[in-house]
Amino acid sequence: MKKLLLTGFEPFLDHAINPTMAIVNALKETEINGYKIIGEILSVDFSKTGQEIVDLIEMHQPDAVISLGLASGRAQLTPERIAINCNDGPVDNTGHKPDGETICHDGADGYFSTLPIKAIVAVCRENGLPAKISNTAGAYLCNNVMYHALHYFKTHQLDRPSGFIHLPASHELALEKAQPSWSQSDLERAVRIAISCLP
Repeated sequence: MKKLLLTGFEPFLDHAINPTMAIVNALKETEINGYKIIGEILSVDFSKTGQEIVDLIEMHQPDAVISLGLASGRAQLTPERIAINCNDGPVDNTGHKPDGETICHDGADGYFSTLPIKAIVAVCRENGLPAKISNTAGAYLCNNVMYHALHYFKTHQLDRPSGFIHLPASHELALEKAQPSWSQSDLERAVRIAISCLP
């Protein structure tokens, strides 16, 4: 059976929870679309997180990688089109605030997702879940993780579907701060649909 590495993040900034953690923990060790799900939670630390995703890829040798992140304020599920070779944005959980740092000095300026992002959006919408392709993953840890995974597969000449999907806030988060939100069950359903679109 093929293996899918599915990652989420720990809570960060002023978010008391991260709904991606619950999704990863719910789906790990299950089987979807011929893939056994390997679920892992990443730190929010610019000095460590990129290496964490690389180490997990080398440890598990997955046939595909989907990383999940919280995009507080977005109303739709948004598969990311591209990761850029830049760290920027707010502080991480250690207090570090990057200022346009290069992620990989020997890497490309950007890498396009190799996930079937158009199919993911189409099938989510067919199932009543708002979705659209995003052309920016920002420059925070979400972009960092996506870039590291794609850079690894590119430099090792491995043709594996890999990319990043941003999720809206859960209702639980929206209780603390007014923002667009989905039920946790719909967030999980959308991720299941994304996995079902993998080749």
